[in-house]
Amino acid sequence: MTSTATDRRSLVTCRAGGERFALDVARVERVLRYTAPRTLPNSAAWLRGVINVGDQLVPVLDLRERLGLAAAAPEASSRILVLVVEQGRIGFVVDAVDEVLGVDPQAIEATPEVYRGLARAFVAGVLRREQDVFIVLEPNQLVTSQERLTLTAAVEDLFFGR
Repeated sequence: MTSTATDRRSLVTCRAGGERFALDVARVERVLRYTAPRTLPNSAAWLRGVINVGDQLVPVLDLRERLGLAAAAPEASSRILVLVVEQGRIGFVVDAVDEVLGVDPQAIEATPEVYRGLARAFVAGVLRREQDVFIVLEPNQLVTSQERLTLTAAVEDLFFGR
């Protein structure tokens, strides 16, 4: 049986810390050129700041840091992926966004046993394509419920001047 266009899954591919990642295109609202987020006083160290997207402040985190990869300064190729998650929108800084791939959903392999604990929750699967291996991320798991509360409080503090 061959797959048709409607059977295919579209994934946005990106890079961070020398690794290749993929996210379901339906979860990626926007890809923005990197601009430094507005920092928030007294916020968590992992929160880079906020950006204004339309009429809403969107918290921004660094995907490298979130996944325990080596930190690096943003470059001309850096982007902010604005993702739609259960609790709203969140931005992640990535080194680059490469392309949108159409793949057969069965080509996405189950999460390997090498991933354990919280890191395993981040990973929805693995996609092998030619010489490349993409880690397919689960956006809803990239931020814990406690961290979402911290993000919400930080944005409200900025917005309401607390």
